[in-house]
Amino acid sequence: MEREVLLKSSYLNFRARVLATKMISREEKYFKIGLENGRILDYEPGQFVMVVIPGVGEAPLSITSSPSQVGYFELVVRKVGMFTSVMHSLEEGDFVGIRGPMGHGFPVKTLIGADVIFVAGGLGIIPLRSVISYVMDNRREFGKINILLGCKTPENLLFENELAYWGSRSDVNFACTVDQADPEWKGNVGMITSLIPGVDIGSGTYAIIVGPPVMYTYVIEELLKKGLPESQIYVSFERHMKCGVGHCGHCQMGSIYCCKEGPVFQYSAIKNNIEAL
Repeated sequence: MEREVLLKSSYLNFRARVLATKMISREEKYFKIGLENGRILDYEPGQFVMVVIPGVGEAPLSITSSPSQVGYFELVVRKVGMFTSVMHSLEEGDFVGIRGPMGHGFPVKTLIGADVIFVAGGLGIIPLRSVISYVMDNRREFGKINILLGCKTPENLLFENELAYWGSRSDVNFACTVDQADPEWKGNVGMITSLIPGVDIGSGTYAIIVGPPVMYTYVIEELLKKGLPESQIYVSFERHMKCGVGHCGHCQMGSIYCCKEGPVFQYSAIKNNIEAL
């Protein structure tokens, strides 16, 4: 059967099969998902989907894979409530519904030819992995790449094999830090902002930041100190989304609907939005 490209409709619910699962930490579970009937999820790095479990509900989940991977996409889910607990019980062969892709992703076309600094805090690596993987798959199209990662403890690190791969590449500057660790940890200890002064950032550099809200102010402050223009900084927000199409208002930030106009925003466009930052 010929592949059918999925139309970008936020209302259609497509049946999808769980192709593989794996616990990647004590709280996070990895899912490899494929749409039925040869459909392809035509998405951009940074977008999300609404995952539907009949009889349970639906929830927005960031896509963590690159669209370079045709035929499936990947999600990583932390168990935090009823829906995610049921999600964690799913195994290979089970089915879910998928609405999406939704929202606006990272500006990958704008980044072509430019140096890029990726800054991920905690679970921010989940959506950020989508655009990092895309850049790695198309490495020749981009300039210098810096990846800065921070989390609470070494046990909270996700995608360890990929972190090691990024760190081993001669064409990538990778640095990781944790807030606290035991003496066995040989890496950096400290806030993620401590990694920024040592990074070479030129006027043509773009920054992509994803992490907890408290992190944005301090990271952006450090980037601005190094002369990075506000228009070349992009952030992705996580908000309590219900409908995914800008109707319910749960994710509203002033006059902006995060699900519809985001989750990725240019910093210069939202810097004065008190509810956003």
